[in-house]
Parts: sequence; C-alpha cells; structure tokens
Amino acid sequence: MEQPRTALAERIAERRAGVGDPRALVGEMRRTVLLVPSVDGRLWSARSGGVRWVCAFTDETALARFALVHGPGERPVEYAALLGARIVDEIVPGLGEPAGLAVDIATEDGSMFFPPVTGIVPDGAAVDAGTAGEERGRGR
Repeated sequence: MEQPRTALAERIAERRAGVGDPRALVGEMRRTVLLVPSVDGRLWSARSGGVRWVCAFTDETALARFALVHGPGERPVEYAALLGARIVDEIVPGLGEPAGLAVDIATEDGSMFFPPVTGIVPDGAAVDAGTAGEERGRGR
C-alpha cells in the first residue's frame, strides 16, 4: 500500500499543475520536516546551473527512490530530519555559494526546486538581493 502524500507533496503537485499559491508552497516547505541524505556526515548536495542544491525528501518512500540510484549500495542511506526553514535559513547560507533546496528529485513529476532568491532564502544568500543597489553603487 502506497503511503499518502505529505502536505508539501500535495502543494508541489498543485504548483506543477499550474494551480495553488506559490507563497503557500514556500510556507509549507518551511514547516515541513524533510529528510536529507548524508554521506560521511555531510548533507547530500549537487551542483547544477551554478547553484549548489541541497537534496531533501518529503518522506522515506521518496528518499528510497533516490537511494536506489544514488545510494551507497547495500548499506542503508543515512539521513538527517530537518525542518525546511532550518535548511533554507541556516544551512543554505552557510554553504558560502549560491545554494537552494531541491525536494523529491527522484519523484517523477513530483520534484520542486526552491532557488536562492529573495523570499526563499535570507537576503544575504539570495542571488537577486541588492542587485539594483549594487549596480547604482558601481556607477558612482
């Protein structure tokens, strides 16, 4: 029996279908405990498009789909259970490079990316924060 989707997975499905409120999606992500695989004590992440993406999963089933392809073979996948807000407010800015959150990347038609932009990550870690002011400052 397949386990029911989490509230975040439901919000992701709504947005992927072109409905739902993007702010509600971000809010749900922030309130959700996500499972983040770890290797040698470090959270799993991947670089793509100039961004480091912390990979997280809404439940153990979604994590298992990922582990089938990227896991450590016969060993169980270790993971940390972290609140989405902690990931985007503390972990992402601490990486020291443009970083975002990728949720359920192994779930066909169920993944969602939360990029390093204002409203998702703190302004100091957002790639779009202060852009206009910085450009004005260079012109002086």
